[in-house]
Amino acid sequence: MSDKFDDNLQIDEKLQKAADVAINEVLGTKKDEKVLIITNPDKDVQSISMALYDAASEVGALPVLIFQPVKTQLDFAEDSVISAIKSNPDIILSISKQKLGKDKKALKNPYKVGDKEYDNTFHYLLNEKKTRSFWSPSITARMFTETVPIDYTELRETCKKIKDELDKAIEVHIIAESGTDIVIGLKGREAKADDGNFKELGKGGNLPCGEVFISPELGTSNGMIGFDGSITVEGGEVIIKTPIMAKVENGFVTEITGEDEAEELKKTIEKAEKTVSEFVSQGKIPQKMEKTYAQNARNLGELGIGLNQNAKIVGNMLEDEKVYGTCHVAIGANYDDDAKSLIHLDGLIKDPDITVKYEDGSVKNIMKDGKVV
Repeated sequence: MSDKFDDNLQIDEKLQKAADVAINEVLGTKKDEKVLIITNPDKDVQSISMALYDAASEVGALPVLIFQPVKTQLDFAEDSVISAIKSNPDIILSISKQKLGKDKKALKNPYKVGDKEYDNTFHYLLNEKKTRSFWSPSITARMFTETVPIDYTELRETCKKIKDELDKAIEVHIIAESGTDIVIGLKGREAKADDGNFKELGKGGNLPCGEVFISPELGTSNGMIGFDGSITVEGGEVIIKTPIMAKVENGFVTEITGEDEAEELKKTIEKAEKTVSEFVSQGKIPQKMEKTYAQNARNLGELGIGLNQNAKIVGNMLEDEKVYGTCHVAIGANYDDDAKSLIHLDGLIKDPDITVKYEDGSVKNIMKDGKVV
């Protein structure tokens, strides 16, 4: 892993074209808008960030590029980075080798808006519609070049179709040859479309984009998940050779079986549980939240459906979870901010059948053998 700047950095034409697409077609960046780009001194993310800087400058925006050391899922962002985010720029872009990093002060004293709490300044600004953004944890130059310049009109139409069905559903049933057979409750939840349309305040998602995702209704998921694509563990993503079987009861993973990949997943979850008590003792998490953070290390935090036709399973979850013909389920924190956890571990399921159930008891198949119906 590099922690040094590349003084001989060359940005090729295809990468610059992808950056132009991101700045114009995805963000709709305007003249004089303030654009904050946060990155690391690593060749790939450095080159992408410089290309984005140039593309933003080209349209007359006011970009600022800030570097910090590489951060993992359990690390804190630098104070200077959080201060830059607090300046509330029009656009925030996180182009990171691994993660942006946690917000130390907000984790201890969350932002409170009505009955909502945000433990990260970035989440607060985005969800309260004060900025717009995309974030690309573990992005590579190859991935950015191949998966960003796509047909956004087609993608947005497909995302809308899937989002509309999930929004109406009270539960979803997923079956796959991996051994997956699980029912996930969705009452009171609204799906989010990572469709590459981040032109309005409060809009944001991954780049590459191409998924519809939703937070499961708390405590309602039951069944078995057979992860057979790739999965996030402490050391990064691994492509799964032998399916990881995860038993889910009342919204929590209660048992994990399999081979080496399953052991890595168990170790990652157990470390997150242990780290909570360490953070509490260090004053980084309020003591009253200790039990919540620890329990939610096993929470089912997300159901996502991949829809990017250019994406491939490569052992990098940023791209893997967008692969058309897959769905993914995450263990840990959710995106509705009512299941706080130190981790969010995505795992892929290949070629699923996905059926939604509505309030009146009727059902509808929305994906068959990995293909949108």
